[in-house]
Amino acid sequence: MRATVIHAPHDIRVEEVPDAAVREPADAVVRVLRSCVCGSDLWAYRGESARRSGQRIGHEFLGVVEETGPEVNGFAAGDLVVAPFRWSDGTCTYCAEGLTTSCPRGGFWGTPGSDGGQGEAVRVPFADGTLVRLPAAAASDDRLLTALLALSDVLGTGHHAALGAGVGPGSTVAVVGDGAVGLCGVMAAKRLGAERIIALGRHQARTDIARRFGATDVVAERGEAALAAVRELTRGEGAHGVIEAVGTEQSMRTALGIVRDGGSVGYVGVPHGSGTGIDLDEMFDRNIALRGGVAPVRTYIPDLLPDILDGTIDPSPVFDLTVGLDGVPEGYKAMDERTALKVLIRP
Repeated sequence: MRATVIHAPHDIRVEEVPDAAVREPADAVVRVLRSCVCGSDLWAYRGESARRSGQRIGHEFLGVVEETGPEVNGFAAGDLVVAPFRWSDGTCTYCAEGLTTSCPRGGFWGTPGSDGGQGEAVRVPFADGTLVRLPAAAASDDRLLTALLALSDVLGTGHHAALGAGVGPGSTVAVVGDGAVGLCGVMAAKRLGAERIIALGRHQARTDIARRFGATDVVAERGEAALAAVRELTRGEGAHGVIEAVGTEQSMRTALGIVRDGGSVGYVGVPHGSGTGIDLDEMFDRNIALRGGVAPVRTYIPDLLPDILDGTIDPSPVFDLTVGLDGVPEGYKAMDERTALKVLIRP
């Protein structure tokens, strides 16, 4: 089969690789209908996260079950399914508590020895604990299928950030980061009842989506000017909750600078120096909570799925460029150059 591999920074190729196949009794093989490029993939693309030459890449996909191992009970060939960005066994204590990302037998698509999501097919370990069935009719609805793909990562990650930020009815929320996760954080905050949502971003195409998803205000300034703008919008107090969806020192400093005393920062940006933006003395003095981390997306999918199916939310606008497998390298380049927000892949 064909799949995307990374050989070196800025060297993404689509190559022939061994076919995905059932290896363990709890495995399933999924033929990929939709995949995408994640903002976190760009860290590897830019050489800021180490990868082995020839390693698979991509961790978001949905598709059709092609084959199952003898211990798979919940799925059969022909089922339309979505996979979260990590697999999990569904039986350990962490899975039972909803923290599927800490499953001892879990793993991340594209790690050495596993298939990546940006290919024609994927071997799914622990299929019963990992996959979620989708309505078969969605396979013929292009917009719906694209919206459902967001369940594999960005929508659940935005939701995790909103929960970490303590978003609830009537709250004021600020969102740092105008990528797909930040925009889904806006959507999540609106879904959870936030009254005011302040999106920080300066790219109009993205802030237009933020407003469509529920943002009531947009702050285009950066640095100290951004802090002042948010403070002005919040009577000098700051936001009850802040979603941090970038992972850099500057983004964390901004998040802590615009959160209200007694408020919470929900952080889901993959950390790249963000720890240096944390001042524990300040957080202690101002009673600021910091919650977040790797989103247990598998736990959130059953809760978010019905709202996509009934049209309450539609995250599909975050996908603004579509490519086939041959176009994946150009898709990475477009996202790296910020000419695309999030690239949809149709194998």
